[in-house]
Amino acid sequence: MDALTSRGRTARVAVTALGLAVLLAGTIWGVDDHFPFGPFRMYSTSDPADADAPDTRVEGVDLSGNLVDLGERATGIRRAEIEGQQSRYVADPSRLREVAEAYDRRHPDAPELTEVRIVIRWHDITDRRPTGRWVDETVVSWQVTR
Repeated sequence: MDALTSRGRTARVAVTALGLAVLLAGTIWGVDDHFPFGPFRMYSTSDPADADAPDTRVEGVDLSGNLVDLGERATGIRRAEIEGQQSRYVADPSRLREVAEAYDRRHPDAPELTEVRIVIRWHDITDRRPTGRWVDETVVSWQVTR
């Protein structure tokens, strides 16, 4: 096995020092987007012991008054996409038209939707344990106009 030259050693030390400097800077000033050189809050923090747990869903109401689950299977739109854009849906409820159109494409023979809404089910948590109680909050609703 060949010994590492002093030039090689210097290069390795410099790269290691640079990596540590970037890691330290990311830890102090970084945000989730800088991962792996910044904190990834999802894994570095926790909610308080009694914080309610949100469960976001998209649902619709069809012409016959039935509640329709507008999840990924029904529309092809992932829940994470809805949650990530939730503030935009709240600011402009007509954007929920995209969800209705996606549902219509996948279910052309189903009764038409009259309403699309984003609902958060807040599961009650006490001492880090679910109690089995919940409250539904409709954060945005859009009436289908045809």
